[in-house]
Amino acid sequence: MPSRKALAVPLAALLVAALTGTTPALADTPAIKVENNATQPVFSRADAIKQTVYVEVAGTDSDSDGAPDRVAVDILRPKETDAGLKVPVIMEASPYYAGGNDVANHPVDVDENGNPLPTLKALANKLAAEPFDSYYDNYFLPRGYAIALVENLGSGRATGCPTSGDRNETAGPKAAIDWLNGRARGFDAEGNPVAATWSTGNVGMIGVSYNGTLPNAVAATGVEGLKTIVPIAAISSWYDYYRANGGVLAPGGFQGEDLDVLAKYVLTRENGQEACGGLIDSITAGQDRITGDYSPLWDARNYLNDVNKVKASVFVVHGLNDWNVKTKQFAQWWYALAKRHVPRKIWLHQGTHMNPFSLRTAEWLRQLHGWFDYWLHGIDSGIMREPQADVESGPGQWGRHASWPLPGTAAVPLHLGSGGRLGLLPRPLSPRETFTDQKTRTAEQLVEATGADPNRLAYTTGELPADVRISGTPTVSVRASVRDGSSPYLTALLVDHGADVRANGTLVPTGETLCYGQGIPGDTGCTALRTLGTATTPYKIITRGWLDVRNRDRADRTKPLRAGKEYDFTWDFQPTDYVVKKGHRLSLVIMSTDYDYTLRYPPGTRFTVAPGRSSLKLPVVTPARW
Repeated sequence: MPSRKALAVPLAALLVAALTGTTPALADTPAIKVENNATQPVFSRADAIKQTVYVEVAGTDSDSDGAPDRVAVDILRPKETDAGLKVPVIMEASPYYAGGNDVANHPVDVDENGNPLPTLKALANKLAAEPFDSYYDNYFLPRGYAIALVENLGSGRATGCPTSGDRNETAGPKAAIDWLNGRARGFDAEGNPVAATWSTGNVGMIGVSYNGTLPNAVAATGVEGLKTIVPIAAISSWYDYYRANGGVLAPGGFQGEDLDVLAKYVLTRENGQEACGGLIDSITAGQDRITGDYSPLWDARNYLNDVNKVKASVFVVHGLNDWNVKTKQFAQWWYALAKRHVPRKIWLHQGTHMNPFSLRTAEWLRQLHGWFDYWLHGIDSGIMREPQADVESGPGQWGRHASWPLPGTAAVPLHLGSGGRLGLLPRPLSPRETFTDQKTRTAEQLVEATGADPNRLAYTTGELPADVRISGTPTVSVRASVRDGSSPYLTALLVDHGADVRANGTLVPTGETLCYGQGIPGDTGCTALRTLGTATTPYKIITRGWLDVRNRDRADRTKPLRAGKEYDFTWDFQPTDYVVKKGHRLSLVIMSTDYDYTLRYPPGTRFTVAPGRSSLKLPVVTPARW
């Protein structure tokens, strides 16, 4: 029977494990180092072990070759893991590691029936990424984390087929998590079985854009072992990436892109066209660029359907000026997570489609470090006692808040009136006003047009007596009739009129350098610090929203309109957090074709609006809560 002295060390180790969530180490077993409630950089990045494992995706054969699909997983882990150290994994799954193909986008000029007129634009080739070229390895590996990069189905060395967000793509990184927990098979390049004996089984997924969307998708499966996700500029429903309220819509800057274009772009595996061409053709046939209706194809790519399965905590990051992955993507995911009381945190910045590492580098690393230490190592880093929401209200103007939308936000209705008036008082007797659709001027050009313009209606407040902060999802309701044309779109713009210094979508070096992690040849572990670029502009389109009037009741059902009959149309803007400053004016612009986003039908559709029966609803923060 062992003595009490012999039992003391194991019992103490078990107590530490209970408090920190780490695996107790035996006397000669390497262990992480924790000081000030944070993991410390005690492991060598230069000496790290690199390996590639091919993980079998059981039950998934998307290329119909009779064998389960496989994903390629590149792993970087501390060398001490070969001596008994067990570590959690920071995982980034991506279809982009092998680059991309040149693919033509769909034409967006269409005839009166929505059939395309011939114009083509290619989706540019993206250079292949070198493994471990991000900051995860320099910063986190020395602190006791392994890094795993998953090459998603249909790309690079993986097998299977890409399908732009469908379940087979979700199955790839899920299988990698299963392998890290001993539930899936993995093999080396020679076909020998490989086990993740060094893994604690705890996984955190992170990534930007597509790479951030995959964490949402995998979390929605409820897979065991996925402890947290950090979706950055990520999609929660693919319908809302390529459609809006029944209408065909483009991601900002990629007019004519759609599900099939993206799938072709990331199809970089060997014999990709031969293996996957038929499957991608079925996506082309099913995505429906004529009606834009929600359908089973889109429903299979809607992760909100399975939000009840999410077991992982979620750290959401999004740019408030991201018109590629629009803000509805983060907001509807955030709202759904909040209803389920999922542990969560949010960063909203004034940038575009950006990585937060590029914006507020030191603070980002501090918070992300605390987040991963808490959720993957079980260390009480204090991160969960910090404010839930970090929101940048203007360039470099960060605030920390208890939640988002900001506490104290309430819906405030503004009413439309004749003469272009927008205000708190309803004006029911305002006469009807008409505009005619056009297809050549951009939204910006229509905003800049002075006075009455035949191609849009504009309703504007007086000068605001105080700052007004909008936080959440605005909506608009318009009573209108349609005739004399084929464009089904109603587009609304919310505009801030007033000269101001605003973020312009660029990043500007500050001249400073931050060395944040251990360097190796070719990778210093340092970065040039940057800040958002700014410019003084006379106005800003704060947010916009789109509706296909044929889908006025439901996004999945097209219903024809009777020419000249008035209908009530209600739709949402993209969510925002924005301060309209004292002395500025706020306007609502109503038009049809949005040149940079919607399909472009032949011009001439006439819309007649009843301002007195139309309104704008803004989520406004009461000044006492700012």
